[in-house]
Amino acid sequence: MAALAALPAIPAIPAHADDAPLFEAVRAADMRVAGIGWRLATANARLCDRIEAGTGLQLHTLDQFDANARESARAHFKFAAPVAVEGVITGSPADAAGLRADDSLVRVGTVDIAALPGKPGTTDRLVAAQLAIAALPTDAPIAIEAIRAGAPIRMTLQPVRACKSRFELELNDGFSASADGAMVQIGSGFLDDYPDDQLAAVIAHEFAHNILHHRDRLEARGVDYGLLSGFGANVKYFRQTEIQADLLSVYLLANADYPARASVAFWKHFGPSKAGGILRSRSHPAWRDRVATLEAEAAKVETLSARPAVPGLIADRDKPLDGDWQSILVRSR
Repeated sequence: MAALAALPAIPAIPAHADDAPLFEAVRAADMRVAGIGWRLATANARLCDRIEAGTGLQLHTLDQFDANARESARAHFKFAAPVAVEGVITGSPADAAGLRADDSLVRVGTVDIAALPGKPGTTDRLVAAQLAIAALPTDAPIAIEAIRAGAPIRMTLQPVRACKSRFELELNDGFSASADGAMVQIGSGFLDDYPDDQLAAVIAHEFAHNILHHRDRLEARGVDYGLLSGFGANVKYFRQTEIQADLLSVYLLANADYPARASVAFWKHFGPSKAGGILRSRSHPAWRDRVATLEAEAAKVETLSARPAVPGLIADRDKPLDGDWQSILVRSR
């Protein structure tokens, strides 16, 4: 996923249609992904060297909606400013401060929302708002100015430390999942087919790539992406990062109070139908081997009482990739 990529537009629909069910379905899906991401990012803050001010706000912008649905979205979500609150994570600082879905943001700390740059019809301003809010101090209260039901409101929230990573849903009905070092993006197909703990396993794997600086380390090795990732010297580096992300994901899940074996359950469900045969990329290990590797690591984590559990991989995240994937993979029998 490219850094600062635009969010997918809501599918074009007539502005006069009854859009509320679609809007609310999208909101619910976004909040499901955001809630899992929040749980992983806050529970694992001690494992991250890139930290942000965690608020628990899920933001959206009118510009991310298709032009034909924009006026319906404005009315439904009560947009009174360029960036608004799509939802609030239960139990988060934003929730404790009293922020609600459909509050329109005017100022967050030193961030003047209207002054942020952004080309109309793009999510530039939304991304700028997300990055600017994340960059606020983690140890100081944040004053919020917003508009609710046409009236100005003010409140203060106390952020918490969270791993620096955005979590976004891609509305494509597919099973894509990617990370670019700053963001995790998940295809909406996963939401229909997998329970929360297995969805968390998918998100934790991609999140692990960010925590381990895999994009930076792969680029330092000069690898090729896309179809060429499965050929030549690329293979060993991609396999190494995939297995490392699998291993770390077990710890991320356990630290966030998800089952340590959620990834095992996911691959046993996903692998036979979607990751087997000639369709399997050479840059990724066989799914049965991934299951064996995950099972072995989960057994280790389950013996640890301290939380957060911190694997040795964390200490090596700034070292160059050496391409040794064989020594960390457990073969299935």
